Amino acid sequence: DPFVPARDACVRQPGARPASPACKPALFDSLGAPGPAPASTALPLGAAASPRTGPPVRATRRSAGTRIVQPKKEEPLPPATSQNIPTFYFPRGRPKDTVNIDAVITKIERTFAQFPHERATMEDMGRVAKACGCPLYWKGPLFCCAGGERTGAVSVHKFVAMWRKVLQSCHDDAAKFVHLLMSPGANHLVQEDFVPFLQDVVNTHPGLAFLKEASEFHSRYITTVTQRIFYSVNRSWSGKITCAELRRSTFLQNVALLEEEADINQLTEYFSYEHFYVIYCKFWELDTDHDLLIDSQDLARHSDHAISTRMIERIFSGAVTRGRKVQKEGKISYADFVWFLISEEDKKTPTSIEYWFRCMDLDGDGVLSMFELEYFYEEQCRRLDSMAIEALPFEDCLCQMLDLVKPQSEGKITLRDLKSCRLAHVFFDTFFNIEKYLDHEQKEQVSLLRESDSEGPELSDWEKYAAEEYDILVAEEAAGEPWEDGYEAEPSPVDQKLGSLRSPLAQRPFFEAPSTLGPVDLYEYACEDDLPPS
Repeated sequence: DPFVPARDACVRQPGARPASPACKPALFDSLGAPGPAPASTALPLGAAASPRTGPPVRATRRSAGTRIVQPKKEEPLPPATSQNIPTFYFPRGRPKDTVNIDAVITKIERTFAQFPHERATMEDMGRVAKACGCPLYWKGPLFCCAGGERTGAVSVHKFVAMWRKVLQSCHDDAAKFVHLLMSPGANHLVQEDFVPFLQDVVNTHPGLAFLKEASEFHSRYITTVTQRIFYSVNRSWSGKITCAELRRSTFLQNVALLEEEADINQLTEYFSYEHFYVIYCKFWELDTDHDLLIDSQDLARHSDHAISTRMIERIFSGAVTRGRKVQKEGKISYADFVWFLISEEDKKTPTSIEYWFRCMDLDGDGVLSMFELEYFYEEQCRRLDSMAIEALPFEDCLCQMLDLVKPQSEGKITLRDLKSCRLAHVFFDTFFNIEKYLDHEQKEQVSLLRESDSEGPELSDWEKYAAEEYDILVAEEAAGEPWEDGYEAEPSPVDQKLGSLRSPLAQRPFFEAPSTLGPVDLYEYACEDDLPPS
């Protein structure tokens, strides 16, 4: 036998076989207390390290028969009873089991059979839109999505393939409309996507018939309507309208009303021509050099210098440009003026409250501090002093505003506070619009609350303003009053021919010079695209 037994351990003789597991030195005695470890035994893995007192000693190589303590494997728990959670997220609308796609396609094919060679032109798309079950003025997007703008006509096979795909993937009107207008690969709408749709409205709506031959103004009207769409629909200020935003808005209902309402001025949310007239004329009065860009001095003249200089500076700082490239040498474009004017004349809407909150939030921390309120009120005090009107001390004004807004956190006003307050317009006017501030001071708070509590189909502040200004502009035109710059010209032959059809807008001097219709630029206008007096 190569092993000589010892009292506590086996002594291995040179050249002998490895020890059997039975005679491996035990580190623990029968009572569980650790026994003396051999000097040549290495520290077990995971034990607390101790200072080394000598050179490292290589551990004895474990034999193949050594048992390794394995951690006890936990038996997996039996799976819980699975629950079938129904789908609750439908980004493209909830699918409807009642839609019979084949029946819809058959109806479309019968409609195309009435056209020569079963090809539909733009003039035929109204009937095709009805066969698809869509509002009439979806005809432009349907035509373009099927490739008609490239070929001038759409074949029945190409249209059916396109519409079948739409019906299979889009399950409500919002998803279908976004799919028809969006660029390939996108899932949202940007401003340029609306141009073909709005151009078709301009070309075919009876309420805009007088504009049909005045093509130089199509881009102005399209820009105005596009900005109003994004002002009301794009609540995220991202510049991208999603299906969810479109679904929550009233835009598609207004598109459907285009077919029913011959007077486009009745559609005051987006398409009113009178509203475009007012906005464009107000811009033109400020744009003294008529390059369709205005600087801070031009904008300061709005409403007889009613808005403070500090607020004008904030507007030009980029606080409300939503990241778009709208500034050019300290100037803003007509598109931005649309946002400004609507926000200035109606400070009760969510977008306008966000607009002015962004302007007043100097450090962009999401709250209006007392320092920021004092910053804007200082100029109001100076302007009141120059008018020989005693201004309230800031401390007293601040108490009034805090009582009016009732912020949730002491010492700061959040956007949520202002949206919850029914008198946000009074708050804003107090700090940067001197004329409206004095007007509010003449009224008691009770009367202001009564105005904000009015229910029913009451006109918004913007609609009231636009109606009043339009009547004034029409009255000035009827009286033959010249422009402030003294320019007056004889009507062109085109204007004489269309004088009985056009609204007063097309008869104003700066609308007389004809020009070719260039590409619609929603942000900036080149000087050569202007309408110079002839």
